[in-house]
Amino acid sequence: MPWQANRSNLPSMKIATGKVVDGKVVLEGVALEEGASVTVLARDDEGGLDLTPEQEAELLLSIAEADRGETVSADEVRARLARRHD
Repeated sequence: MPWQANRSNLPSMKIATGKVVDGKVVLEGVALEEGASVTVLARDDEGGLDLTPEQEAELLLSIAEADRGETVSADEVRARLARRHD
């Protein structure tokens, strides 16, 4: 498949949910090793993402592609964007 030539390998990741309690993130149902690096995404009550049904469908298809490993490297994305702006 063409996507495999420019494929990037991401390390295994866990997804967890939780709540902030006394200023600390408390995860629900998962334990992480001491010192593990994490990224936190928090809901923004002041904004949101409004998508048309078509945009939502495209987003869901893209997520499914990523789940199957059908990705491109960051370098390829930058190159494609640069070509669009030439």
